[in-house]
Amino acid sequence: MTLSQPAHATPDAAGSPSARRGRPAQLTGAEREARILDAIEQVVATKGLQGASMAAIARAAAMSKRTLYACYPSRDALFEAWVRRLRAAFVRPLTADERALPLRARLRRLLRREVEDGASQTRLTVLRAIIAEAPRHPDLARAFLREGPRAVRRTVAEELSRAVENGEIVAGDVNATAHLLCDMVCASPLDPLIDPDAAPLSAAEAEARLERALDVFLNGAATPQRAERSG
Repeated sequence: MTLSQPAHATPDAAGSPSARRGRPAQLTGAEREARILDAIEQVVATKGLQGASMAAIARAAAMSKRTLYACYPSRDALFEAWVRRLRAAFVRPLTADERALPLRARLRRLLRREVEDGASQTRLTVLRAIIAEAPRHPDLARAFLREGPRAVRRTVAEELSRAVENGEIVAGDVNATAHLLCDMVCASPLDPLIDPDAAPLSAAEAEARLERALDVFLNGAATPQRAERSG
């Protein structure tokens, strides 16, 4: 004969009383992914990319290697997903409503967080790890470039292409122009990477740099008609 479940017990999703004994709730796919990506960031920050083995990441995420490999079949795939998340935190495509704004406002929205966070400790940690690992793991370095800086430039180039079609600017090669604009907007990371005492740009300095870069870019890329009107 089995014992009946007490009236005050609340069954878990499977109808078992085990939830009241403290069994962890099942993670959703999105929650599991976030936990894994948080774990790799934690491991890289403390041990560098060389120490970010799948075993170390699984331990930091409090899950088995089997579960980790079920989500990401390789360390390279996991690293690419992490870099994509980092990039999404800095630059995202514009919404339909934002695309109706003037070009300067559109570019400011695309690039503001990239400028403000470009010298963040997280970004510098990633760059240091990539530089150290690139000779031994060139595929990881290429993934960083593809999902990081090059993805940002692609997003900007897409917006510049729309601006050309709308007659807002003149740009012979939008990809080269986007590359130039991103280089103007973002401060070089060399100083803080090489000099531990170098201070990153403050929020006010980053904002001022962005506005100066947009001034120079938009004045140089203006259509003849717009340049005449502004003069």
